Amino acid sequence: MLTPPDYPVRQRDFLLEISRAITAQLDLTEVLRRVLHASVVMTAARVGVVALRHDDMRFVVRAYTGIGKEQLGHLNIKLQELVTGAGENFDIEFLNAKLREMAEAIDPALAQSIAMPLVFADKPLGLLIVFRSYQAHIIASDLQILQSFADQAAIAVHNAQLYGAINQERQRLSAIINNSGDGVMMLDETLHVVQVNRAFEFMTGWTAHEAVGMPHDEVIQWLKHDQTDLREAIETGLFQKLETASNTHYVEGDIQRRDGLVTSIGITYAPLLNSEGKVQSYIANLRDITNFRKAQEMQNVFISTVSHELRTPVALIKGYASTLNRPDAKWDVNVVKDGLTVIEEEADRLTELIDDLLTASKIQSERTVKLNLADVKLDAVGTRAVDRFSTQTNRHQFRLSFQHDFPTIQGDARLLRQVIDNLITNAIKYSPNGGTITVGGRYTEASVTFFVRDEGTGISEQDQKRIFDRFYRVDNALTSKTKGTGLGLYLVRAIIDAHHGEINVKSQPGHGSTFYFTLPRD
Repeated sequence: MLTPPDYPVRQRDFLLEISRAITAQLDLTEVLRRVLHASVVMTAARVGVVALRHDDMRFVVRAYTGIGKEQLGHLNIKLQELVTGAGENFDIEFLNAKLREMAEAIDPALAQSIAMPLVFADKPLGLLIVFRSYQAHIIASDLQILQSFADQAAIAVHNAQLYGAINQERQRLSAIINNSGDGVMMLDETLHVVQVNRAFEFMTGWTAHEAVGMPHDEVIQWLKHDQTDLREAIETGLFQKLETASNTHYVEGDIQRRDGLVTSIGITYAPLLNSEGKVQSYIANLRDITNFRKAQEMQNVFISTVSHELRTPVALIKGYASTLNRPDAKWDVNVVKDGLTVIEEEADRLTELIDDLLTASKIQSERTVKLNLADVKLDAVGTRAVDRFSTQTNRHQFRLSFQHDFPTIQGDARLLRQVIDNLITNAIKYSPNGGTITVGGRYTEASVTFFVRDEGTGISEQDQKRIFDRFYRVDNALTSKTKGTGLGLYLVRAIIDAHHGEINVKSQPGHGSTFYFTLPRD
């Protein structure tokens, strides 16, 4: 076959068209269609296919011309036989034989096949095959033309694979960011918001639509903060001294949300550097520390309270012991007895406090309470508790109110006694003006309910939601004068939970409180 004089021009035009397609779009199918069209025209072929290699090493026809879609299944089988056989022991005769079989499978009238591999950076990506209706000597220009088009196809395939990998990674990162429990905010070098995630919206009240494009300082409005904020850090040259992007700046404090509410957050700012090592943007990671700060504040109050609770009995014990031990005094027997009684009572108080602390710590670490189950009559436990406590106060009257034939249940007698003692103790402490304390119970076929009712100061609805939390104490004038660590009701709830029961409170400020727990009879 003679080569027309305009072949170089046409080849150049085709290559230019394919290059523009590669540059202008990332639609691989369209690029391969143009490569195939140019290859068929320039080699005077009738049929052409481009097959690409998948990750599982299979070669599948991706673009074709001159054949019907119904022929692709059989053609893919022949193509796989060709690739597998050539890969095991490459033989030019085997390759030609398989190409002839492919040509006959397409159309027996096809007389010649030319195959060209698609390779990029020594990585095989696919095959370009054209089929002629006539036999002709394959000249160097044919191979050169096909090679030029195959190279363009390989570039397009490589670009598409890179784009696919980048797009997949972008989707993966986007999913991670959007589903992160922490807030994420991207800033450009002018400190304007570029992107935020859903957690950020939840923490700040700003939607992505509202926040994107806004200055950082308008979105993050600090009411108070413990460290220098982002702009101050930049103005002092902090980020200009960075050598790597691993350096960060942390700020925590209270911000005003979009809706006007206040929340506590901690923000870690990390600079993103360009190839020259200069900061080009910032990524901010936001964490809601409101509960952490509340827990920290509660812990500080607890430590202070426990210190006070420990100091008082220790001071009394030491004071009475020192007094009774004075060598220059001779004490009456009754004075000594009274002093030793105080020492014993305060030692018991210390023991109870330490037991509460150890029990709370054990519950927190093991997440459960171990029970020694036996038959328990709560009406008898309550009656004995009333007998004990009635001797400890002269301002309160006790009344028992148990339903007749109160049933026996399975439970831990020691722990349930601790629950009842705690509830009665609280009823005495928080009704300083006296009144009646009613201890009683009711039952059904499925459960028993035990209650302690007082006529004390009562509890607000807001405090009722938290009084069973660890270390929590109602903040009022009476509480500040009343001994306690904020562990009693926490332990009570843990014990009742371990018995598969429920504990609740009904109360109104100034009208007393009723604490009651329900346990299953079975």
